[in-house]
Amino acid sequence: MSEEIKQLYEQRLGRYQATIALEKTDRMPIATGSNYFAEVYSGNTKQETIYDSEKWLRAEEAFIRDFPEVDVLRDNRIWGPLYDAVGCKTYKLPGRDLPPRTQFQFVEDEYMKADEYDVLINNPLEFMMDRLLPRLLGELAEPGSIRARMALLKGGMAQVMMSQIMRNRSLYLEQKLGMPQPMTGFFLAPFDALADAMRGLRGVLLDIYRQPDKVMEACDVLVDEMVNLALATADPLKRYPIFVPTHKACFLSPKQFETFYWPSFKKTMERLIEAGYTIRAYLEGDWGHHLHHLLELPRGKVLCDIDNQGDIFKAKEILGNHLCIAGGIPDSMFILGTPQEIRERVKLLCETVGRDGGFIINGGCNIPYDTKPENYRAMIDAIIEYGTYDKSIDPKPRVPQPDGSKAPVQLKMVTPWEVKLAELGGVLGEEDLIRRPWELLEIMGYTWIWQWVL
Repeated sequence: MSEEIKQLYEQRLGRYQATIALEKTDRMPIATGSNYFAEVYSGNTKQETIYDSEKWLRAEEAFIRDFPEVDVLRDNRIWGPLYDAVGCKTYKLPGRDLPPRTQFQFVEDEYMKADEYDVLINNPLEFMMDRLLPRLLGELAEPGSIRARMALLKGGMAQVMMSQIMRNRSLYLEQKLGMPQPMTGFFLAPFDALADAMRGLRGVLLDIYRQPDKVMEACDVLVDEMVNLALATADPLKRYPIFVPTHKACFLSPKQFETFYWPSFKKTMERLIEAGYTIRAYLEGDWGHHLHHLLELPRGKVLCDIDNQGDIFKAKEILGNHLCIAGGIPDSMFILGTPQEIRERVKLLCETVGRDGGFIINGGCNIPYDTKPENYRAMIDAIIEYGTYDKSIDPKPRVPQPDGSKAPVQLKMVTPWEVKLAELGGVLGEEDLIRRPWELLEIMGYTWIWQWVL
């Protein structure tokens, strides 16, 4: 990395981090969810983006060169060959199930039966391996068959390939283009983990009436699993927030939210914050009745993306100087509006919601992939013009220092090293040389199992 690129990277990351932390910086960061727009803007089909990693990277590179003011750029979270290797049923993919230029789609169903709560609660790993995965992953439909065993092998190898693609991509963007990530790592609110790929919305809404205690108990069990998933996939240097998309909160009444959704979600986020991370939470739908609960979280530790159905001005009023918020431009304006309308909207947002910082202009979590390029350019130019705070500030990133008073977080494994060591009856050489790769592969395997709830 050249000194010039290093300085650019640090300035972009420092600006982004300071805004999340509600600290002063030189200007509002341009930290929109631009990945879907970037891919289409540069000429790729949706199929090419998720199947051809080289075309995907070249598209992002072209986007960054055309819009150098952008401060962070999110990666594409789907790699088609991995989903094909295991026959993932929860996603329809462009070029395979959908036309090549169509966005991927999530397929929700009741993959978990209503009478299986006790299995999930008493042994989550057994539930995942024996019940849920054979239903989510079509290639595992006949456990123990040659085809299912081959699918597990292919799935593991595909995961390693995808991880290497993502790592190479982030290093290239960082070291060659000075571009940070807006988030690294992922998890779900425990209620969403239960509702998305297990019971489905219909099933879980029936369950909160028919077996409410089981729903709450399952959510409590899923706290540990979501914390583990987040920490296993997060940036080990803690530079970037961990991402959580919230899906079902907007369907719940305030009382239902307080009873079934918030307690386990809060516990999950508090544990991640305690571990030294910040969080970027996409508040899907209208969170108007739920926003005040977020004040229970530590100040400046969560960036909240407000969806189009939400009210950005109400979010600012409620969250005030406690949490950073993002949003404010309707998706329809990006797609159908004019550059002048975009400029006027940005000016309004900068003079109101963003007046004192702690705000990032965005669409409803993402910039629509069919945004007019001239509207995206107008947004950037207007942010530079109206979103400047103090040009004398030179943003610098911060990396949290290790807390020696806390024991390191132990990630979950199926077979811990101590069990394997006992089976071996000891080792003749240096134990750590054997233990470290054993534990790394165990952690990778455990994470692979749980990533399919997303």
